[in-house]
Amino acid sequence: MRKEIVTQVSEAGDAAESAWMDLAAHGRVRLTSEDSSHPIEGALLDSSGPGWRAAAAGPQTLWIDFDVPQMIREIHLRFEIAEQRTQEFVLLASSDGGRSYREIVRQQFNFSRETTTQDEHYFPHLSGVTDLKLVIVPNISGGDARASLRTLRVR
Repeated sequence: MRKEIVTQVSEAGDAAESAWMDLAAHGRVRLTSEDSSHPIEGALLDSSGPGWRAAAAGPQTLWIDFDVPQMIREIHLRFEIAEQRTQEFVLLASSDGGRSYREIVRQQFNFSRETTTQDEHYFPHLSGVTDLKLVIVPNISGGDARASLRTLRVR
């Protein structure tokens, strides 16, 4: 029989465990496009800004490359879109430095005048994650829609 004595975790420890990861301190971000008035820092860092928006229309990709492999327990995404359209995103994880990816989730949303915000929480419980990749197709029907992301948080 295997046995382990576990010490009580203090509330301070619980708070640290529940804090969102400081992505700026744990890696780098790559992206295919960025509107200078809506930089990626607005979506990744704890700020009250407008989030990130692409400078170019069409599908966009964001990569978060971690300095050291991470355990990912939760991912929170928030999209806020004023235009009526159907958007798709795919969230992927890599454990081999980005040579291959496995899909965490693929989701489509219909945005309208009544539905302008979509919040998503995923609990993938992944270990050894070297890279996260987010592909956003701002309008699956095409057109000149620009991808945007209000919030991306990881813990």
